[in-house]
Amino acid sequence: MDLGLVVSTLGRTEPLERLLRSLAGQVRSGDRLVIVSQDRLAEVAALAERFRSDDFAIEVTTSERGASRGRNAGVAGLPPDERLLHFPNDTTWFPEGTVEAMRAAAPALTVGALTVVDEHGPKFTLPAPGTPLDRWNVWSVIEMGLLMRRSVFDELGGFDVGYGTGAPTPWQAGEATDLLLRLLARRPDLARDFAWLPPEVAVGGIADPAGLSAGERRRKLRAYGRGLGRLVLQHRYPWWWRFAFLFGGLAFGLRHRATNTFADGWWVFLGRAEGMLGCTIGGPTEAVSR
Repeated sequence: MDLGLVVSTLGRTEPLERLLRSLAGQVRSGDRLVIVSQDRLAEVAALAERFRSDDFAIEVTTSERGASRGRNAGVAGLPPDERLLHFPNDTTWFPEGTVEAMRAAAPALTVGALTVVDEHGPKFTLPAPGTPLDRWNVWSVIEMGLLMRRSVFDELGGFDVGYGTGAPTPWQAGEATDLLLRLLARRPDLARDFAWLPPEVAVGGIADPAGLSAGERRRKLRAYGRGLGRLVLQHRYPWWWRFAFLFGGLAFGLRHRATNTFADGWWVFLGRAEGMLGCTIGGPTEAVSR
């Protein structure tokens, strides 16, 4: 099965170049990469032209701001055939052999996930292969680790544009989680066959706080927390789990000591509380940029 790779970006050409270099030589002629540039369109188009070839089909388009809007626009820009979708960030890169491993898994895969690593190791440890997807382990899947057939993505209506980085709402994270929770509700048969790829099949990325000041990091943590807190409310998680999720945010800094401080947990807690309340505390907030 051919691949459909969709990247939503604000036009960051330096990490995009690393992404393109890592894909060159791994993709084949039937694969398609769509880059949805929501800023610096001309620069992104020029970069894509440097890598485009008969074996590396790249399309560049644009959309309104927001990662979910961009990914939906990118899927819409693919040829109207079945293919395996993947949603790398502009900071993602593909180690040698990763694309071939994805392609090898594709014929038996309808929806699944692979590991995402950064300089500190795996962002999440995925369940063992054969484990059904459920509303508890769904949190292990993030956007750049998601694999899904085009037909299923279309059946679900794509990403909810009210969730995710750059969304026009306060809910600045959780778009992949929301998509998979809707999958659980609509297609439980696919949940039983969810494909957790082995940990050696992984894509590279960067840590979420990379390059951010302390203030920027905490604003981002709060914004992400709002999106995740909104999810547990919308998808009707039990009260005991909501309580544990909310107060577990206070320990976020301890669980992620390599990139955060103990005080960062307060901002995660505050964001999750805002999401569960359905409003922000202290007035409107800006969307998170990528």
